[in-house]
Amino acid sequence: MTSRHISTVVVDYGGVLTNPLQDTFAAFAEAVNVPLPELQGAFARAAQRHGRSPMADLETASCTEREMVERVLVELPGNRTYAELLGGQEFGEVWFRARTVNERLVRFLRELRGNGYRTALLTNNVVEWGPRWRAQLPVDELFDAVVDSSAEGVRKPDPLIYRRLLERLPAAAHECLFLDDLDENCQAASDLGMLAVHFTSTDEAIDQIVDLLRSRGGSYARSLV
Repeated sequence: MTSRHISTVVVDYGGVLTNPLQDTFAAFAEAVNVPLPELQGAFARAAQRHGRSPMADLETASCTEREMVERVLVELPGNRTYAELLGGQEFGEVWFRARTVNERLVRFLRELRGNGYRTALLTNNVVEWGPRWRAQLPVDELFDAVVDSSAEGVRKPDPLIYRRLLERLPAAAHECLFLDDLDENCQAASDLGMLAVHFTSTDEAIDQIVDLLRSRGGSYARSLV
């Protein structure tokens, strides 16, 4: 059977178009003077108490940034307030100090668009962070569609958010190649018929994408380097 042509490359934001999430989390822990294992434990206990991850609720706008931090503060020793933990700053302001852009992948996306491919962003993100992450990227230049969990009220790996992306492109699932750093998000994309690539490093991801596009016989893929 002939392989189907890929027309669209869909990418994640955090951990793909940025430095790894674990690096940002570790830098945040250091900035607020909480040992990383202690902060990780507090997030886990908050998830157990509320039945879901604090970040999951934040990424679907089910709670505010401040409410998310206060859930975690309850699980930390010391009875610190939001202002005491963050030194009077907002959570996002401290978080984004350690968030850097994957410039090489941004250049690759520009190259894909120059070779005729459609590109899209499918991100689990936060309402309050919108101005910050959009200031880091030329969003309108890079993407034909942006689907943000905090605007949709649903997040990856729920199939609904992938379907909304497909509706807005518009593209069939089999026309899409999806890049994400979490296995569960890749699996959800595969289950819907997308070709999924698990992001582990920029070099490996670019090599995999180029190889897959070429294997699908895209008329523009042959010029990719």
